[in-house]
Amino acid sequence: MFDDHLTAPLKSVTNALLKAAKAAGADAADSIVIEGRSISIDVRKGGLEQAERSEGLDIGLRVFVGQRQACISSSDTRPETLEAMAARAVAMAREAPEDPYAGLAETHQLAMLRSAEGLELFDPAPEPAPEILQEDARRAEAAAEAVRGVSQVQSASAAYGSQAIWMAATNGFQGGYGRSSRHISCVAISGEGTGMERDWCAEGRIFQSDLPDAEEIGQLAGERAVARHGARRPKTGAYPVLYDERIASSLIGHLVSAINGSAIARGSSWLRDAMGEAVLPKGISLREDPLRPRRSGSRPFDAEGLQSRAKDLVADGVLQSWVLDLATARKLGLESTANAVRGTSGPPSPSTSNLILTQGSQTQAELLAGMGTGLLVTSLIGSTINPTTGDYSRGASGFWVENGQIAWPVNECTIAGNLREMLGRITPANDAKDHLSSVVPSLLVEGMTLAGA
Repeated sequence: MFDDHLTAPLKSVTNALLKAAKAAGADAADSIVIEGRSISIDVRKGGLEQAERSEGLDIGLRVFVGQRQACISSSDTRPETLEAMAARAVAMAREAPEDPYAGLAETHQLAMLRSAEGLELFDPAPEPAPEILQEDARRAEAAAEAVRGVSQVQSASAAYGSQAIWMAATNGFQGGYGRSSRHISCVAISGEGTGMERDWCAEGRIFQSDLPDAEEIGQLAGERAVARHGARRPKTGAYPVLYDERIASSLIGHLVSAINGSAIARGSSWLRDAMGEAVLPKGISLREDPLRPRRSGSRPFDAEGLQSRAKDLVADGVLQSWVLDLATARKLGLESTANAVRGTSGPPSPSTSNLILTQGSQTQAELLAGMGTGLLVTSLIGSTINPTTGDYSRGASGFWVENGQIAWPVNECTIAGNLREMLGRITPANDAKDHLSSVVPSLLVEGMTLAGA
């Protein structure tokens, strides 16, 4: 749990903003204050290449005058600034168009849990010194350079960040919590000139003690880069495609975007009429759980003060729920699913947090063996997604598979299909990483179109 003495100053700022908003003529208001600090170290050839440190505090105020709303933000907490913010926000709201769906949560909707106690979102250990971060980055770089076939290491970095958040509203909500993060990453290159290929490895955790060794991260980056050496374009045709665990969550991300309340309310989603219909194969569910301890996507309440809760977005293949905040729920005549997120400069919008997709019983190697000839995708670039029809096209690289075995590395190809059809025939592996916010395994999709040589 984040120390009270760190969130107490934020609480006083939000309450001062609310008081100023009411004094300026607002009928209702909410405010958010985010204070953060971060430090990042990059090394190259064993020496320090770049060091960045940032500290800042951002404040946001949303006011309501009748059914009109306006948002304003600042980084200045002086009393005269807060009063000026409130006056300006109220003046803006009076000129804004009416929004029949805008408004705060009702008191009975508010979360009982007002802190992140029990979620373990903040590491109480001291902030690591820059020298420690530099040594982690150096060790990752050295491990990558030691891999035979690595021609150079493009970058090696280590970083630490922490954040305190406090929210308050005139409906009586008050709550806040803290987050911390620790990261190590490395990008390695194999080959020379036009034959260069790069790959990477990056790991992040909330707790320093959970972070893998820097050498492990650097070595894996190097091995991945070497494995890509000599890549060429694959055959053109219809083939099965296996999305590696590293990038499989992007495919599920398209589904989540399609059931976002904003897209549904606009009628611009390829799943707009799919409620209660099969969108994944039978036996596969997609669950959101914002209350998982030690996960970066966890949160005790949403950005409108509603209690976070676990729920099935898809159960046994069938779509169960849209992703809603208060405004989109009101537009659709439904109840919010407590999925509001926001920054300091705008109103809330719906978004998901921790996602968990049902895993299969086979390893990635077993899925490869069963697919015969096709493509294992480990990297995606670019994106052409039609949000209304679900037509899908992305640049990809990875490995060509012959007779169920990896044959040679692949680059410069395009994979295409229709998301509704693709997601309806996925076969999941059993290799999802439980520590991630999106716990999604490798996914096999039959019958996709490849454009290569």
